[in-house]
Amino acid sequence: MSNGSFPPESGRRGGTLAIVLAALIPACCVAFWLLSGSAGGSKDDDADGGSGSTAPSASSPSASSPSATASPSSGKPLQGKVVVIDPGHNPHNRDHPSQIARLVDIGTNEKECDTTGTATNSGYAEASFTLDVARRVRTALEARGATVRFTQDGDRPYGPCVDERAEIGNTAHADAVVSVHADGAAAGQRGFHVILPKSVRGGGADTSAITAPSRLLGERLRSRFAKATGSEPAQYIGDGSGLDVRGDLGGLNLSTVPKVFIECGNMRDPQDAAELTDAAWRERAGRGIAQGITDFLNE
Repeated sequence: MSNGSFPPESGRRGGTLAIVLAALIPACCVAFWLLSGSAGGSKDDDADGGSGSTAPSASSPSASSPSATASPSSGKPLQGKVVVIDPGHNPHNRDHPSQIARLVDIGTNEKECDTTGTATNSGYAEASFTLDVARRVRTALEARGATVRFTQDGDRPYGPCVDERAEIGNTAHADAVVSVHADGAAAGQRGFHVILPKSVRGGGADTSAITAPSRLLGERLRSRFAKATGSEPAQYIGDGSGLDVRGDLGGLNLSTVPKVFIECGNMRDPQDAAELTDAAWRERAGRGIAQGITDFLNE
């Protein structure tokens, strides 16, 4: 052999054997490779549960990563959902009495742009309460993948007016809107309630398309809020059902997306006020509202 791969053999038989071996070795390697590939393919098909398909290699993301068969939003139940949270009133409203007193069209009639809201006997303002709870709701919802928008975050000189609050939810094409409040009823009247939109038509108001989904949203909120906080539905309004239907609120009348108000308790009652001023209770309230919204959006 001129290439020096094998040493020279003496005699015809040695030469013939070298030639045969040289021909057989490549053929055996090819056969071994084919058999190995065939055996590997059968194993992958069995593991994959299919027939005639080729399983991905170990380096493929679909073979080693659980996210390959799950959507990118795995573990984010509210991915793609838009929620608008409306913290009732504004801490700065008291500094702008003339601006918030001006009348705006709420469809069925006219009403003040906004009010200062109520407060506890110790001076804890409803506007401070609503911002705190709303921020806790936002944290919980964003952790679940939702896009959360506020009507105000203490970053405006006053307001916005009730008609603009409704428009913010409409423009966002929100899947749900919740306006957070606390009541200012007489002492001794305790509990929370959820306000639902009445079916109204007039001027720019038409709630006919949102009354049913808003009721569902309100029912989910009522259930989850009660469970999270241990609070009872108010007995002084809504026949103790925890739900109250109203047609005089511009934030509801002008909404074109599912929307409710939640009055988390009575700031003028000492027992309710003790809860509303407690940060741990407000955390539970925020989680309850967030879970009610989540239940509604996952229907």
